[in-house]
Amino acid sequence: MDARGVAELVGAALAAARVARETDDWDEYGTLLWRAAADGSGSLPLGLELIASSDPVEREAGCDLLGHASNRNEAIRGEAATALVALAEREDEGRVLGSLVRAVEMTYDHRAVAVLVTLAGHQEAAVRRQVAGSLAGVATGLPAGPDIRALITLTRDQDPEVRNWATFTLGFQSEADSPAIRAALWERTADEHPDAREEGIHGLARRHDLGVAPLLAGLLDNPEGAHALTFPAARIMGVPELLPALRGYGPDVIEATEAVNACDPLRRAQLDASAWDLVGALHRLRPDLDACVFMERFDHGLKLGLACGSAGYDVEALLNRADGEPARAAEFVASDLPPNPGHTG
Repeated sequence: MDARGVAELVGAALAAARVARETDDWDEYGTLLWRAAADGSGSLPLGLELIASSDPVEREAGCDLLGHASNRNEAIRGEAATALVALAEREDEGRVLGSLVRAVEMTYDHRAVAVLVTLAGHQEAAVRRQVAGSLAGVATGLPAGPDIRALITLTRDQDPEVRNWATFTLGFQSEADSPAIRAALWERTADEHPDAREEGIHGLARRHDLGVAPLLAGLLDNPEGAHALTFPAARIMGVPELLPALRGYGPDVIEATEAVNACDPLRRAQLDASAWDLVGALHRLRPDLDACVFMERFDHGLKLGLACGSAGYDVEALLNRADGEPARAAEFVASDLPPNPGHTG
């Protein structure tokens, strides 16, 4: 796309933004900016120009454009982050700051952490809520890092949606664990806001905190059906105490069936044995793949790891594809992947 085409899209997006402020229909605006952002080198100067405007509508659009462009074009992220960090020091419009928070997250730049941590204390709940959702994109991975400390504070925010988003990010998106994190999640299990309470329970289940099993079973017993994240949380916990609630769902609820398989000791033992047979069959059939089985700390299910650089396989899904036969599953893997040129054994 040439510079003129990008400019025309951005101009149309600005016109749509002014209408959307009255109608609250932002679809056209978002679509136009997304199209403009495909051209990183073309959209970057326009975004930089817009965030320097005296018009908050233009600054908001500039942030959104830089965010979309950074997400789609790695080459411009550093320059976009520099400009957004500088804007954060002088911006006082809440709507612009909300867009800035989303945008700086999409740069995946370490400098974004300090910006978001500062804005976690902003007076407007909408800004704090956006910070709570955006800290996941620039996480430090440190259990006591500034991002985690900010999230813990936000889980205790006076606004229920801020608490909800902060607890979701801390509990289900962060891969950090510590006594302070668990204490914050346990606090939310008594939250009067049902969504924040659920996220606290999900986060503890993801950390295999056995004490939360009765609360998780209660979520599964919801007569209106469990939240979409409750079933993955049950799979991660994988404890028999959840089976009575899980077996209340019909076979058409695939997520519940998968959770039953994870929580039933007999089925888990069968899966473990089949996984072992699968690895053995692969070593005989394709030793160059150097197959192994592992489980991620904050996820559910066994994974098949391979030395060839492949993303690997979900063991249960692979075995289902092979009608439960490990040897056949090994043949599928062998036929899926070319020989590993780095193998010397």
